[in-house]
Amino acid sequence: MPRIKIDLPETFIFSTDLPIYINHINYGNHLDNSALISLVSEARVRFFKSLGYSELNVEGVGVIVADVAAQYKSEAFHGEVMQISMTANDFNKYGCDLVWQITDQASGREVARGKHGIMFFDYTERKPATAPAAFVARFGG
Repeated sequence: MPRIKIDLPETFIFSTDLPIYINHINYGNHLDNSALISLVSEARVRFFKSLGYSELNVEGVGVIVADVAAQYKSEAFHGEVMQISMTANDFNKYGCDLVWQITDQASGREVARGKHGIMFFDYTERKPATAPAAFVARFGG
């Protein structure tokens, strides 16, 4: 079975630091995969906020997560602080990828990389919305 391989962009426009709490740890004594997605979700909210948006209002429309891919590189443990870097790329008519990388702040060790496929969404009409031109332009699109 082919493995997921995620190529990272040359630069990320955003990063934030998040600690690993005891409730993020599983029976293997390392970061649980569901907790990793929760950490990335928090980083995604912070990413949009850094751009002056919320997930419900990006130039008048919201976003929803359409798909997620993750590639694990190493374990992460209670008490470590993760640096989560993020940027948007691979735009299409209705969305883009939010590509991210998680590294241990202290050592620089890569823990995981991945991407969330997001789709712009009109929550009033309950249907997909065209990617806002002003948002796309911020990323050179």
